[in-house]
Amino acid sequence: MIRLYTRVLELLGKEARLGWILAGANLLLAGAQFAEPVLFGKIIDVLSGKAAPGPLSSSGAWPLLAAWVGFGLFTIACSALVALHADKLAHRQRQAVLTDYFEHIMQLPLTFHTGTHSGRLMKVMLNGTDSLWRLWLGFFREHFAALMSLVVLLPLSLYINWRLAILLFLLCVIFTVLTTLVVRKTYGMQSEVEEHYSDLSARASDALGNVALVQSFVRIDAEVQGLRYVADKLLAVQMPVLGWWALVTVITRASTTITVLTIFTVGIYLHQQGLTTVGEIVMFVSFATMLIQKLEQVVSFINSVFMEAPRLQEFFDVLDAVPAVRDRPGAVDTGRLSGLVEFNDVSFSYDGKRPAIEDLSFTALPGQTIALVGPTGAGKSTAIALLHRAFDPQSGIIKIDGMDVRALKLTALRRNIGVVFQEALLFNRSLADNLLVGKPDATEEEMRIAATRAQALEFIERSDRKFETHAGERGRMLSGGERQRLSIARALLKDPPILILDEATSALDAVTEAKVNAALDEVMKGRTTFVIAHRLSTIRNATRILVFDNGRVIESGTFDELVAKGGRFAELARAQFMVQADARASIETH
Repeated sequence: MIRLYTRVLELLGKEARLGWILAGANLLLAGAQFAEPVLFGKIIDVLSGKAAPGPLSSSGAWPLLAAWVGFGLFTIACSALVALHADKLAHRQRQAVLTDYFEHIMQLPLTFHTGTHSGRLMKVMLNGTDSLWRLWLGFFREHFAALMSLVVLLPLSLYINWRLAILLFLLCVIFTVLTTLVVRKTYGMQSEVEEHYSDLSARASDALGNVALVQSFVRIDAEVQGLRYVADKLLAVQMPVLGWWALVTVITRASTTITVLTIFTVGIYLHQQGLTTVGEIVMFVSFATMLIQKLEQVVSFINSVFMEAPRLQEFFDVLDAVPAVRDRPGAVDTGRLSGLVEFNDVSFSYDGKRPAIEDLSFTALPGQTIALVGPTGAGKSTAIALLHRAFDPQSGIIKIDGMDVRALKLTALRRNIGVVFQEALLFNRSLADNLLVGKPDATEEEMRIAATRAQALEFIERSDRKFETHAGERGRMLSGGERQRLSIARALLKDPPILILDEATSALDAVTEAKVNAALDEVMKGRTTFVIAHRLSTIRNATRILVFDNGRVIESGTFDELVAKGGRFAELARAQFMVQADARASIETH
């Protein structure tokens, strides 16, 4: 717990200097707060002295009263300044950490995001930064002052009257033991509570993300019941935790009355023995009341750290995740590449057992079109993912223009590669914003040209707001074909030397597909293009076709060469009626 809280304070970063200043101000506040009960007790002793009241004794109270006023004004002003700057510090740093966290998770590999629900990541980010904000704010506004007050109060009470001070020490010991027991009892419970919160967030996000599926299969009641079931489990675990901390609160309140009565009882006895004064009794009653208040703040502090600990642990677990793919020391940015791609004995496995790619070797010259075909799971997408470093191979080397891709900066490498995914990935922003992902400084005319080449300008112009039309969440305001054409336009606008088409025309109708293929044929000139395809009609004119099976290339050649071999590719071609169609065309020609 202490290590976790120390790390919370370490995240102050550039605000650490202000943090130290606030800590010093809290120390001054802790000392100034005890001036009030001390001066109060002294004034009572002066006013109730053994000698009869007179000008001397009366005048002796005025300096004490003036000092009381001075300390009071100082405490008010200092508290206001500490609270103001603590608020500013906590808000500034929360936004800074949230941005850093977002940048970090965006850099984590696809394998991490594949295994982690996006709703859970959002929940961890928001809850974690909110927890940090609350702890920073509480620490500098009251928790540190409360801790420092205990450090000042106990030695001060010993100095004034050690007999009455023992009662205060006993009170602190009881609080410490009680709090420790409750924390140990409930720590595991609270971790389980946080797991249920994560499940709740992930389930709700999952249902909302698939609302069309939920509605079409009449699953609304089932999903609501499922969410209610998770919420009920959460409450079942949360209630015992709340019960234990309610017990601490009850004992805290009861201890105030018990401690004050004890101090009066012991104080009266000591006064009768001549071992204390009325002023000291009043002083220690004030000390006890203040001590209870500070202990309540300390307990609140421990409770808040305890309650936030599981959220913070989740936050730090994600923050500590090291990107498997990152820039090597000395990585360079060479600018625009020409597009010579070489795979030399490349092997990769997701689980370390079954290879997804094994001993893959081939060369793609600038301007060539390389098609990758084969059954699902054969390794086509993995090979291309290795090219733009979604992962790094366990063995072998991938080169572009003779340089190991790992020697290039990630941003430089990916700037030279354009990807059109099988699933069109679009932001919930305007069509223009989605296109500008490819080239942030593109003009509207450049966007129009790219959209025209991708056969997308027609549906863009048809909408009322043209390029300012919103695509909707994941592009749901557009049809499947429109989404894909827009993603193709985005890649064209980027104008990369290397282009990857991952089933890029799979969502298009036959007429639009023919138009887009014609546009792509024009755009692919002068750039290296990799086409992942199941429909062989899209790769009829590829420079070379690589046939994958179980992570290996089992055949390689042009379309006609592979058909003539009569191997696996020829079987695929016959299954799609490609060979018969070519044969008929040949007969008709002759």
